Amino acid sequence: MSSALAGRTFVPCRSTATRRVRPGKAFFSGAPVAAKLRSHGVGTRKVTSMNLEFDAVGGAYANALVEIAQENNSLDDVHADMDALQSLFNDNEQIKTFLFNPVMTAEKKKDVVKKIGKEAGLSKYTTNFLNLLVDKDRIEAIEEIIDAFEKTYCKLTDTQVAVLRSAVKLEQEQQFLIAKKLQELTGSKNIKLKPIIDDTLIAGFTVEYGSAQIDMSVKGQLEAISIELQGSNVGAVSKA
Repeated sequence: MSSALAGRTFVPCRSTATRRVRPGKAFFSGAPVAAKLRSHGVGTRKVTSMNLEFDAVGGAYANALVEIAQENNSLDDVHADMDALQSLFNDNEQIKTFLFNPVMTAEKKKDVVKKIGKEAGLSKYTTNFLNLLVDKDRIEAIEEIIDAFEKTYCKLTDTQVAVLRSAVKLEQEQQFLIAKKLQELTGSKNIKLKPIIDDTLIAGFTVEYGSAQIDMSVKGQLEAISIELQGSNVGAVSKA
């Protein structure tokens, strides 16, 4: 099923396949970007904890990225890029280690960024943004930026993120039907599924969204039966 057919209901996690990039003016260079970053506290905030610093920087850069992507009508394209980058970092620890290495020169890091942009089909906006992070010595905060961008994007687009765990890979049509059902349950305009293969489920699937969970797995059914049997045994013992 194509994304066009899914419309605003099912937003699949984007792969690193090359895709068409919308034309638009370049950004993340010059005074406008610096002004955006300053407005979000970049360069003015002093945080002692490294984790807190990354969170603060991540949120500030993510907000600046969202704003400028919106101004260039490229929010969906940049969001897809963030998904592609997160998948890349999850699958390739070496690339992340290289980019985060303080000993590596900015030029070498930018060479890697260029290769990533080409192979992952990233928009020029995202590639320019990554180069900016290298220049600002903030590339190590990229995962925090991706996470903050995702949260902001979901708020702006009324998107509910759901983790779909299944014993085997589900077909696109199955995922679409699950997304449609979640849309009815949550009332969200969009549903974004994050598929994960979990063979411990034996068969079936589970869906986790917010604080809720739908368990349609064989494992879940067996556990429910086990709990029911245990309850029955307790009742039998009490009567005895």
